[in-house]
Amino acid sequence: MLTFLGIYVRGRDTAVYSGSVIEVFERIGISEEAVRSTLTRMATRDLLARHRRGRKVYLALTPRAVAVLEDGYRRIWETGAVNRDWNGSWTLVGFSLPDSRRSERHDLRSQLVWAGFGPLQNGLWIAAGEVDVVRIVEDLGLADAVTVLTAQATKPTESADLVGKAFDLPTIAARYQAFLSRWDVTAPAVEARDDLARQLLLHTDWLQLVRQDPHLPAEHLPAGWPAVRAEKVFRTLAARYDPAAAGIAAGLLDEIALPPAAAGS
Repeated sequence: MLTFLGIYVRGRDTAVYSGSVIEVFERIGISEEAVRSTLTRMATRDLLARHRRGRKVYLALTPRAVAVLEDGYRRIWETGAVNRDWNGSWTLVGFSLPDSRRSERHDLRSQLVWAGFGPLQNGLWIAAGEVDVVRIVEDLGLADAVTVLTAQATKPTESADLVGKAFDLPTIAARYQAFLSRWDVTAPAVEARDDLARQLLLHTDWLQLVRQDPHLPAEHLPAGWPAVRAEKVFRTLAARYDPAAAGIAAGLLDEIALPPAAAGS
C-alpha cells in the first residue's frame, strides 16, 4: 500500500476513491477485504484522511503519511543502495536501560536499526556518517537516557572492522541475492497480470531492501557486493514498467482534487 501511495498519490493534491484502490490491488491478487482492512487501519493510525463525496469515500495522505513516503522516495531515488559519499565519520548512540524498561529498550533498538545503526557492543550502536537521531529519542521519550556522539576510527581500530562487527553482512547480501533471483531474469514476475502489477511488486521488494540496508561505506564492503547490481536491475525494470503502469492506473483510479490546505492535512 505504501508503494502504491508513494507512486500514485504522493506529491499530488488529490484523494483517491477506495473502490478504485481495491481494483488496483485485485490485479496483484489481494482481496477486497484485505485492502479495506489496510485502509481502515491506516486511517486509524493517522496515515490517511477520509473525504466523502456522496456515497463514495476518497482517501488522502496526512502529513504523517507524507513524511513516511518522502523518506521512502529519498531512500529509493536519492540515497541509493551503496554509500559512495562517506566522509569517514560515525554516529555513536550509547544507552543503558534496565529490564524494567525492556519495552522502551526494544523500541529504541528497532528504531536504530531502521535508521541504519548496528550494535557494536552492549549498549553502543553505530551508523556510518552523521545520522540525526533527535526525532527517534524524542519520540520515544528517551533523550535523557541516550548519549549521542560523532567520531572517527583511530588506530588500532579500523573502519572495516567496525563494519564487520556491527553489521550482519551475509544477511544483508542474501537479501539482495534474493531480489536478483526474482528480478534479474529473462521474464520477471511472469505471474503478474500486467505492468502495473509488476511495478508495484518491484517497487515494494526494492523499498523493503533499502529500508533494511544500513547504507554502509562502499570502500568497506566485500568485492562484488550484490547491492550494486541489484540497484541497476531495479532502475532498469522501473523504467520499463512505469509508462504502461501509469496508463493502466490512470484508467482505474477515481480521484478528486483537493484544495492545497486540505491535501496532506
